[in-house]
Amino acid sequence: MMLTYNFQNVTGPLYEYIYLRLKEDILSGKLAPHEKLPSKRSFANNNGISTITIQNAYDQLISEGYVYTRPKKGYYVANINQTKIIPTQAKIDLGIQTPPQPLKFDCDLSSNQLAPKSFPFSVWTKLLRQTIAQRKDALMEVSPTGGQTELRQAIAEHLKSFRGMLVDPNQIIVGAGTEYLYSLLIQLLGQDKKYCTENPGYKRLAQIYQQAGVDCTYIDIDDYGVTADDLRNSQADIAHLSPNHHFPTGISMPANRRYEILAWANEMNGRYIIEDDYDSEFRLQGRPIPTLFSSDACEKVIYLNTFSKSLTPTIRISYMVLPAHLANRFYQQLSFYACTVSNFEQYTLAAFIGQGYFEKHINRMRLYYRRQRSRVIKIITTSSLAPYCEILENDAGLHFVLKLKTKLSDQEITQRMAQAGIHLTSMAAYYLTPEHVSQHLFIINYSNINTDKLHDACQKLTEIIKKGAIRK
Repeated sequence: MMLTYNFQNVTGPLYEYIYLRLKEDILSGKLAPHEKLPSKRSFANNNGISTITIQNAYDQLISEGYVYTRPKKGYYVANINQTKIIPTQAKIDLGIQTPPQPLKFDCDLSSNQLAPKSFPFSVWTKLLRQTIAQRKDALMEVSPTGGQTELRQAIAEHLKSFRGMLVDPNQIIVGAGTEYLYSLLIQLLGQDKKYCTENPGYKRLAQIYQQAGVDCTYIDIDDYGVTADDLRNSQADIAHLSPNHHFPTGISMPANRRYEILAWANEMNGRYIIEDDYDSEFRLQGRPIPTLFSSDACEKVIYLNTFSKSLTPTIRISYMVLPAHLANRFYQQLSFYACTVSNFEQYTLAAFIGQGYFEKHINRMRLYYRRQRSRVIKIITTSSLAPYCEILENDAGLHFVLKLKTKLSDQEITQRMAQAGIHLTSMAAYYLTPEHVSQHLFIINYSNINTDKLHDACQKLTEIIKKGAIRK
């Protein structure tokens, strides 16, 4: 049998081209199982190439099991025994349903995206280069389960100066995103425990608990957050709370309520509070509110935070601070988990914090967001929308609540705005239980609003409200 191939348009190694053509012929059935292949010499002579090229192609096919040899007899096609042969160039469509891509809007009033220009690219790039130059060997090592020591030390110093928290770096566990840390906490605290979250709140958090198979209940908040009595009535063991700046309401829990919550946790063994301090860096007036962790003398509070809001969501670095006895339990039971953040990012972030760049960045962004907030509020309050709205303003975080005076339902408002190319999200969208009716409260995330387009958005919302007022 003679095999001839056209080598005119081959750009890569010839042996690789021959290997691929033979493999295709074997998989397609053109070369039958146990059929003898040409000898190296005859194959080479017939195609005008060297025998070493044929040898290399045959060797690759043998190593992958497509060809076998018989002593002193030559090369033969192996019996691949395929039940289904798919050509290498075929397109595969298995009908897998993936989530739809988020809709694109001309003006987005509710996105949690940060302004791209706010990220300190020049400093970050400089530190990336330093990390590569100075830590070539360390970058190739396996990271400790809780994260690199340098990063945990830097985070501990940041928490001490910014949040008044005295923590041992070994209490800090670093992970790629809070979702990963939640899954670790469920394993650490127990899947048999009963968990609770605030209502309204992050639906993603509720979904994580649901998919983990834990019993999770939702507790409605009042003007100051959840109450200790509601926690007792829920029979929850683990309370996931945001006492410093609740999303989406913006509520900050007062001191007396905090001590009542801590007292609830101390009433029984196995009760814990997961303190989610997301967005706390951007309290725009006064001193930062002290954490529950700082007031906890009985090791009942687990502190959790992320750099996704203070830097960028694409840097998937979050961390939790465990009470000492839970940190010991973590290292005893879950130390087989590898840290999910690359050494490259960990060392770079450690330098960014340790060399003072993070503090400068936060201070600069506070000033930027204070001005951005003022710009957005001024546009709204001086627009045609002003008579139909009220701004419920808290000075923490990167959003505020807009209360509309309208007869339309929240769903009608958001749908009509979406039809106009404007994204607006209602408070009702964050409720975890279905019985809540329209409250005419809407979330305005001002961090990346295009203020030039906000004028038109206010005008459109005014038109929608006016049309709703005259409907029968």
